[in-house]
Amino acid sequence: MPTSVPGSRATRPRSGRRRFVARGFTLLELLIVVAIVAVSAGLIALSLRDGDEARLEEEGARLSALLEMARAEARVAGVPVHWVPREDDGADPDTAVQFRFVGLSPLQPLPTRWLDTATRAQVVGAATVLLGPEAILPPQRIVLRLAGKRLELASDGLGPFAVALPPATP
Repeated sequence: MPTSVPGSRATRPRSGRRRFVARGFTLLELLIVVAIVAVSAGLIALSLRDGDEARLEEEGARLSALLEMARAEARVAGVPVHWVPREDDGADPDTAVQFRFVGLSPLQPLPTRWLDTATRAQVVGAATVLLGPEAILPPQRIVLRLAGKRLELASDGLGPFAVALPPATP
C-alpha cells in the first residue's frame, strides 16, 4: 500500500499478473455453518409429530373428557349410563353415529362422531363401558385405532379415564 514516505510508490507487478487476494470462506467456517444447519434440521425433524399419532391422541383426550362428562351426568341423575362404540362391520365408515351414550337425557346430547372418521374403538372384555351411577366402577379399558396406530384409555374404576401405558415386554 503506497504511503507519503519517500521511496514508497506503487509498483505494478512486472509479470502482468495481479496479486491474488483470498476472498470467500475458509474450510473451518464452512464446516461450522454445515454443522449448525445439520443440528437445526435434526431438531426440527424431532419436533415434527406423526399426523396420525397426533390425531389419535386428540381423539383419546376428547373421548376421556366425554366419558368423564357422561360419568358426572350419570352420578347426578342417578341413572346407569353406557358408552357404546359402533361395531366395525366393514360398512360405510361415514355413518351418522359412530358411538353413543345410552341412558343420558336427550336434553343435553353429547357428540356421537369421531373427529377423524377412520378412528375405531373397541371396549376390552365387554361390549360397552359402564359410566355410573355408582361411584366405584369395575376397571375398564378402551382401545382406539387409527391408521395402524393404537392408543389405550383405561380407568381403575375410581379415577378418570386416561391414556394407559403399553405393557412392558421382557
